[in-house]
Amino acid sequence: MASDRRDRAVRAAVGQALLTEDRPVAALLDVAGVRASATALRAAFAAVTDAPVLHAFAVKASPLVPVLRLLYEAGLGAEVASPGELALARAAGVPADRVVLDSPAKTPAELREALDLGIAVNADNPQELARLDALVRRAPTRSPLGLRVNPQIGGGTIDALSTATATSKFGIALRDEGARARVVRAYLDRPWLTRLHTHSGSQGLPLSLLVTGVREVYELAEEINAAAGRHQVDTLDIGGGLPVNFTSDDQTPTYADYARLLADEVPGLFDGRYGLVTEFGRSLLAKHGTVLARVEYTKTSGSRPIAVTHAGVQVATRTVYDPVSWPLRIAVYDAGGRPKEGGPAVEQDVAGPACFAGDLLAVKRSLPLLEPGDIVAALDTGAYYFAHHYAYNSLTRPGVYGFVAGEDGAVRFATVRPPQTVAEIVAEAGGAHPGALLSG
Repeated sequence: MASDRRDRAVRAAVGQALLTEDRPVAALLDVAGVRASATALRAAFAAVTDAPVLHAFAVKASPLVPVLRLLYEAGLGAEVASPGELALARAAGVPADRVVLDSPAKTPAELREALDLGIAVNADNPQELARLDALVRRAPTRSPLGLRVNPQIGGGTIDALSTATATSKFGIALRDEGARARVVRAYLDRPWLTRLHTHSGSQGLPLSLLVTGVREVYELAEEINAAAGRHQVDTLDIGGGLPVNFTSDDQTPTYADYARLLADEVPGLFDGRYGLVTEFGRSLLAKHGTVLARVEYTKTSGSRPIAVTHAGVQVATRTVYDPVSWPLRIAVYDAGGRPKEGGPAVEQDVAGPACFAGDLLAVKRSLPLLEPGDIVAALDTGAYYFAHHYAYNSLTRPGVYGFVAGEDGAVRFATVRPPQTVAEIVAEAGGAHPGALLSG
């Protein structure tokens, strides 16, 4: 079980000095769990279609080169949305024909680079299409080119992650007056446009709403192909967005659940006429990451126990600023890395190190009473947590370690990203130029 591997990894992290007084935060990634998720994704779609499917991992979910390489070796490509993400994918060895570029703000230089490399591009708006017109006229390209559309089907429970609302910044809004006809015309005028893309959102969206968005783009592809009198749109990029269960170790819903629902509701998607691209991110990694932090002090305030740890807003930014949408499960271990058991659970706060009152990982959470030296584990943090450091108070980035728990009982770690040093913080903050503002 994943929880058994996690418990072994926590104890090993203490024993192998990955978590110490001097390095009081460490992030762990379960390599076997990540591989299992990648296998489950590929198997789910293989069960409903023989058509080619590119599963392009959303790099924003974990922009770490060894993670991208692990996923590539597990059969996945990369979906990128910036020059930095593209550079990370290339550094991980992901070939151009396994990369998709999405972004609402691509520069001319980004578009030229993508077309020169042969990377697939999903244009976001008519102005970007005009830029592509000029580039395609300038030189032929191997890049598959498409257009992102917003089906305007509504949002989920987290507004910031709902990308198919009436006023979303992404794609061409299909239900705006005259927009659908203009999209069809854009394809008829550009024989090199062969893809359609949509992504309705992620956490907070039910599967039924995701399927509705996919159905909308499938029906639009059928309309375009009928108007063109040929199979012009040959690939549908259906985005990602499978929500993650943050309440237990259970991985629900599953990729198989989603693929079966798509097959039931949009059967034409899988009849072999369309290649597919997916862009899953959070669902591949979230359940396989754990942030460990030492408890430095404990105290009470208003009669409530508070444990002050070294993990807070710098690694769990979304949870700290929006705890209702992004609650984290907390597990407790003793100073030796063993699960802390025995004694009644006590309602207490788990606080981070940053100098503002809201820096809390959990509030009034029933846990074994924490003591200095204990270890707090923030679970389900493999995506959008330890890879997205928020430099509040110039707190250092934690080390990230992948682990494999062998059948022999040994846990082996590999450094994904070493802990940041204080010297590196000074360098990033202009430490080489202390007098830069004193002249003139």
